[in-house]
Amino acid sequence: MDFNALFSDFGGYTITGLTVGAIYALVALGYTLVYGVLRLINFAHSEVFIAGAFAAIWGWAALGLDGNSVASGFGSIMLYLLVGALIAAVASAGTATVIERVAYRPLRKRNAPPLAFLITAIGASIAIAEAFGIYTRRRPVGAPTLVKNDVLFTVFGAEVTVVQLLILGSALAMMVALDLFINRSRTGRGIRAVAQDANTAALMGINKDRIILVVFVIGGVMAGVAGMLYDIRIGTLTYSVGFLLGLKAFTAAVLGGIGNLRGALVGGLLLGLVENYASALFGSNWKDLAAFVVLVVLLMFRPTGLLGESLGRARA
Repeated sequence: MDFNALFSDFGGYTITGLTVGAIYALVALGYTLVYGVLRLINFAHSEVFIAGAFAAIWGWAALGLDGNSVASGFGSIMLYLLVGALIAAVASAGTATVIERVAYRPLRKRNAPPLAFLITAIGASIAIAEAFGIYTRRRPVGAPTLVKNDVLFTVFGAEVTVVQLLILGSALAMMVALDLFINRSRTGRGIRAVAQDANTAALMGINKDRIILVVFVIGGVMAGVAGMLYDIRIGTLTYSVGFLLGLKAFTAAVLGGIGNLRGALVGGLLLGLVENYASALFGSNWKDLAAFVVLVVLLMFRPTGLLGESLGRARA
């Protein structure tokens, strides 16, 4: 263990970990929403993320920006970011809608067993990933440089860059907005009602199928924006990147308490920190192992996760 490496730049590892964790948390929200309402692990959600990430890059390409482009001018940069986020959100929401309508809704109509949903989710995930792989010829696709990674300020000696602040600020703003929507809006109350007791909610006039579709769309929007932020941070994208990132986002959801929106946020940020600290202590090769070991150890002592309250019992 190299404690010197960790403590010599503890602030830097913390900021970077929170940045990565924010992306995990955005994707984890989709897992936790669907599970909270349907008790379904939507393993195809990782490809919903990928759809948004690719859509953002292709949207920028349509505006004349390729992997070698560097944007300039505050107004232009903001426009490109807004357009990229909108295109990514629409693409991911559309992908999530198709998955729900084509893969899951027919199974619900036939009262299929949970195993059928699980197999269908895995099959949809592989099919969508392979479709992107064939289209891109399994080559990485470059994203334009929209935001230069300049240092804005320092916190306790840790440098905070523009990209890190953009990702953290965007992710936290979206998560706060979603929490308010679920707890304060009429549709949010419908989502919580279906999550708590779908049959009773239906007797009270709530359209269960509509609520389920809304949940998939919201999760898709979150994953799409996460995909756009991933493009900005990493700069390149491959068709297979969603597999591991999706597993980690699912891990974050379980870590925080799957079915709990605030738990997804806590789990995502915590997972990002654990990974980064582990890479400093043991080397980058141990990063992924450490994340899953922490999950196993935590669940041994707290099986419901850090915040085990279900979506159906969330209170305004």
